[in-house]
Amino acid sequence: MNTYLVIFLTLFAALIASLAQLVFKKALKPNISFKEIVKLVADKYVLIGGAGYIAGLAIYLYALYNAPLSIVYPIFASTFIFIVIFSRLVLKERISGLRYLGIGIVFIGIIIISLTI
Repeated sequence: MNTYLVIFLTLFAALIASLAQLVFKKALKPNISFKEIVKLVADKYVLIGGAGYIAGLAIYLYALYNAPLSIVYPIFASTFIFIVIFSRLVLKERISGLRYLGIGIVFIGIIIISLTI
């Protein structure tokens, strides 16, 4: 399979998994009890998030089938980057400079791995 297609598919799977996390977060309310969390299984946001996880997993497995784990898995670490971006833009969470530095290091690592393919 084309190397760039594997990278794209892996990044797309990571994006979908990250969006699923965002949707899961949207389903949760402040001070929610464990009993209420159990009831969330039928919540529309949890169902959408679960479907996103399944779709992301299917795409990830396809990429993994067509490329070495040592390449696909580190690229899938881009979920950390997507989550920080979504947390800041959508959830309005405060992100520290040190966290941005860490995300930058993850990004550089993904670039280095992509260049070694």
